[in-house]
Amino acid sequence: MSTLAASAVLALAACGGASDTAAPGASGSTGASGASTAATDGELIVYSGRNEKLVSPLLDQLSAATGVKVSVRYAGSSELAAQLLEEGEATQADLFFSQDAGALGALGKAGRLEALDQSLTAKVVDGYADAGNLWVGTSARARVVAYHPEQAPEAAQMTSIDAILDPKYKGKVGFAPSNASFHAFVTALRVTEGEEGAKAWLERFRANEPKAYDNNVAVLDGVDKGEVSLGLINHYYWFEKAAEKGESAVTAKIRFLDSDDPGALINVAGVGVLKGTDQQEAAAKAVAFLLGPEAQKYFTETTFEYPVVDGTPTPAGLPALKDLKSSSVDLNKLDSLDQTLALLGEVGLT
Repeated sequence: MSTLAASAVLALAACGGASDTAAPGASGSTGASGASTAATDGELIVYSGRNEKLVSPLLDQLSAATGVKVSVRYAGSSELAAQLLEEGEATQADLFFSQDAGALGALGKAGRLEALDQSLTAKVVDGYADAGNLWVGTSARARVVAYHPEQAPEAAQMTSIDAILDPKYKGKVGFAPSNASFHAFVTALRVTEGEEGAKAWLERFRANEPKAYDNNVAVLDGVDKGEVSLGLINHYYWFEKAAEKGESAVTAKIRFLDSDDPGALINVAGVGVLKGTDQQEAAAKAVAFLLGPEAQKYFTETTFEYPVVDGTPTPAGLPALKDLKSSSVDLNKLDSLDQTLALLGEVGLT
């Protein structure tokens, strides 16, 4: 990636890049300032674009799994990818745990990731690892349309994300513009529709006056309360809310578009090892842990995502991953994060 492109990513990610739920820039044991995290001997430093509340119980187990002290910095995936591009070879980070494939792909394209051993990438379902072994998925999530069944009952039959552009939904669609999963959706839109087609779609979307929320949890809450009729989220937010409140207490429903459509994208959270790390062995052990049975069970039972390693049961109530019809976009093509962020800035959706 060119210096100019990396600068564009950094500038735009500074405007947003919230991780899975809330608190962009939330820190774990290392803080979340723009400066790189200082390394100490025998320490594995993880930059996590996954939200601290979701994954810290799991990452807290990495020290035992790797045999070294582990420090984690939490912020948005887009923000951290931009930071790693700026830090370059001077980074102290050893491992990048991303909310989506796009941020990992951007680092891989820029030559900032080490190739993983094929024994690690071979563990996951086909299509959920980089073809060049630069990153591997750790869990999967489907894009869905959340809808209020009284305000938009027709959403139960939607098969294309184009349906939300209907003028009748003006001011009634919620989205999280700084979320990495929204960025991944827009990248899939660009890959599918081309640059001009994606720009036209986003301009129509903006003209329909969508309501911006800080994160996907807030989007779903907005639909549930009837503040908006529709919301663009990942599937697991609904299942998390239903587990917490009880399914009968959740008004909002979700629609899997079940079609070859950017709005039906199945993306992954994933991990990559930073180029030049002096913790290669510990980093590899960390990746193996995230693909192991304990972590895969955590992703399905605690974060309500899809497992990516065969043999792990799917969360109760979820349609099986193999049965979902989804966007045919190759996840390896979601690496043009800088172009996506630039387009969102151009159309005023950051």
